[in-house]
Amino acid sequence: METQWQSYFDQNQKVWNDRVETHLKSDFYDQPGFMAGKSSLTEIEANALGDVSGKSLLHLQCHFGQDSMSWARQGAKVTGIDFSEKAIEAARQINAELSLDVRFIQSDVYALPEVLEGQFDIVFSTFGAIPWLPDLDKWAGVVSHFLKPGGIFYLAEFHPTFYLFNFDNHKVEYGYFTEKNPYEEEISGTYADRYAGVQGLEYFWNHSISEVMTPLLKNGLQVVDFQEFDFSPYNCFPNMVEREPGRFAWGNFGVRLPHIFSLKMVKA
Repeated sequence: METQWQSYFDQNQKVWNDRVETHLKSDFYDQPGFMAGKSSLTEIEANALGDVSGKSLLHLQCHFGQDSMSWARQGAKVTGIDFSEKAIEAARQINAELSLDVRFIQSDVYALPEVLEGQFDIVFSTFGAIPWLPDLDKWAGVVSHFLKPGGIFYLAEFHPTFYLFNFDNHKVEYGYFTEKNPYEEEISGTYADRYAGVQGLEYFWNHSISEVMTPLLKNGLQVVDFQEFDFSPYNCFPNMVEREPGRFAWGNFGVRLPHIFSLKMVKA
């Protein structure tokens, strides 16, 4: 891990540790439904990878592992990683209760090559993952490192133009391109429960589409599919409206805004 980022990572890790208990109890994550067999995958990524039976899948920044275990229920051999020890502890407990065989490892993305060996048929990452990473060149190198030749990398993420806005006052307050220093925000509550007693500072980086794609292309990945969506599958920001069942939109500008993009690539 780079020393200039260490204090930011340490603080973010603390915040994410503090979120785990609240998230497990929240309606947002519907843990009882998940335990009963409900998949946590959204319509955007659910069918993007096709039949995953028998395939090895590495899930980066998996939180407490619902998506990892949802892929395992579809027959994938899954490894999930996250930097939050509380999240990984919860994931391992849930995995055992469900008698699944997902391997969960505590690590930040950049340090993963130091603690994990092998390559995978699929590397997977979704929704609110890359803003916590300052260096996407290094991230792309890790993705390529763990991806087999011919393997698929899949990313679904909130659109960087969506992240420009302050969701409370509808004003543009953040830059589109990555800045050297992160944005610093005082948080109260979480996206899963805005009234939860989770407080503290968090640090994040915005990344343009080109800043996401170019490092991956330089690391030998080729684009198979790129899509943009005018809705979020989650009601996770202030002032969102459910436009259709399971599709949430933010803002009242009279035009359609990009909320999500997805990227599917293959390693040459």
